Amino acid sequence: MSEYDYNQLKHTTVAELREIASEIDHDAVQGYTQMNKDHLIKAICDALNIDMHVHHEVVGIDKGAIKKRIKELKVKRDEALEARDHQRLKDIRRRIKRQKRKIRRATV
Repeated sequence: MSEYDYNQLKHTTVAELREIASEIDHDAVQGYTQMNKDHLIKAICDALNIDMHVHHEVVGIDKGAIKKRIKELKVKRDEALEARDHQRLKDIRRRIKRQKRKIRRATV
């Protein structure tokens, strides 16, 4: 029964999920016939102790260095906000966005 993982459950139909829930102890998954897909997946994962968090891997960049750069830019952004320097603020926000985009593009 524990041969399932979150990705497999996410890509199965509601009927198949209900069948899986019927095989599990009925106290762990009560009312499975009335549940929708999201609730079924959560109930099955809870009953089988399956981790629902999907871990993504960042490939090709130094994520720590980019996050450090983002933190530094956020400090500068706060300074620009206090100084009411709108042009500098716009530039810093754009640079933060670019750094975040780099991380998202490298995520697999």
